[in-house]
Amino acid sequence: MRLSILIFDGLTTLDAIGGYEILARLPGMETEFVAAKRGIIAADTRSLGLVAFRDFSEVTATDILYVPGGPGAFALETDELFRDTIRRLDKTSTWTVGICNGVGLLAAAGVLKGLKATTNWLYQDRLRAYGSEFVAERYHRDGKYVTGAGVSASIDTGLFLASLIAGEQVAKTVQFGIEYYPAPPFPEARPQDVAVEIQERIRRFESEGGRKLLVHEPVFKGMFELARATV
Repeated sequence: MRLSILIFDGLTTLDAIGGYEILARLPGMETEFVAAKRGIIAADTRSLGLVAFRDFSEVTATDILYVPGGPGAFALETDELFRDTIRRLDKTSTWTVGICNGVGLLAAAGVLKGLKATTNWLYQDRLRAYGSEFVAERYHRDGKYVTGAGVSASIDTGLFLASLIAGEQVAKTVQFGIEYYPAPPFPEARPQDVAVEIQERIRRFESEGGRKLLVHEPVFKGMFELARATV
């Protein structure tokens, strides 16, 4: 089984890596990180990168199409190459996964129209605008589409999908292997329980701050080219 994780400049790393740490450990799973171009893809923090070792044209089919989110996803909602890649690979997939506002990329590509999905708490109105019904859940399945809420929900979503693919015992074994038994130090159990001032702070970041980060060059830009040149 092949897991294809689409990555892009300005992704939120945990959106991708949370699910990766679960699904890549399933027996027989082949995992690939795919982008418009091969190379190091910078995360939203501009201090971490993931390596895309295949480009879109090299992947013609997949079993699991996995789309993370991040500030860089907003611009891709109107990027025809990215949307076409989603539509093309979705036609071949057994499962299609979206995390955080990566769910919005699936919706923008038209594959979630008329379906129920979850997403980042602050993205729900945008999801509705694409013709999907928002559900306030940590993860949700509608047919072959499995969607996760914000960032850390990638882990829960990955475990849920792992149980569907490999069975509950395997999923529980992976959960134990990564010791995922979260116990956060704060009492709020849902986004809607968080203080209004904190919600507004993050709302401002989502609408403005996150994308402002992307004007900065990654701190590692040029380092790898220099290293290759000196070898």
